[in-house]
Amino acid sequence: MKTILMQVGKTADKHFAAGINDYATRISHYMPFEIITIPEIKNTKNLTVEQQKIAEGELILKQVQPSDTVVLLDEHGDELTSVQFAAWLERQRNTARRLVMVIGGPYGFSKQIYDRASGMVSMSRMTFSHQMIRLIFTEQLYRACTIIRGEPYHHE
Repeated sequence: MKTILMQVGKTADKHFAAGINDYATRISHYMPFEIITIPEIKNTKNLTVEQQKIAEGELILKQVQPSDTVVLLDEHGDELTSVQFAAWLERQRNTARRLVMVIGGPYGFSKQIYDRASGMVSMSRMTFSHQMIRLIFTEQLYRACTIIRGEPYHHE
């Protein structure tokens, strides 16, 4: 199974980008992994929030294949412990050919993206910046890989 992190907009903070790249390299030792960055919508001053979400959604859907399992990183998603996330990931590996995890733009997702999604996962009940969630997610994905393999990175 190939796992893809799809994100709207570049990671601007160089420290976050370095951490994300480090975890992406680590993850690639366990599974095929790719980060796809959807460009931010330009000239948003003339667009409503809903129009921005729709425009971002259209760009996301252009990258998604019909057979993809699409899971949104969303505050309303299922809250999982690291061990539960690892078990969830292992189940996905047995059923999905491509697992696409999506971090939306600053206003979240359009209805069309929610409709396309197979599920949602929440990284926390707290709110984090999109830059920070990228780092937290890649760390948790790496942690899940080590849990699945029984490696000592995660401590109970």
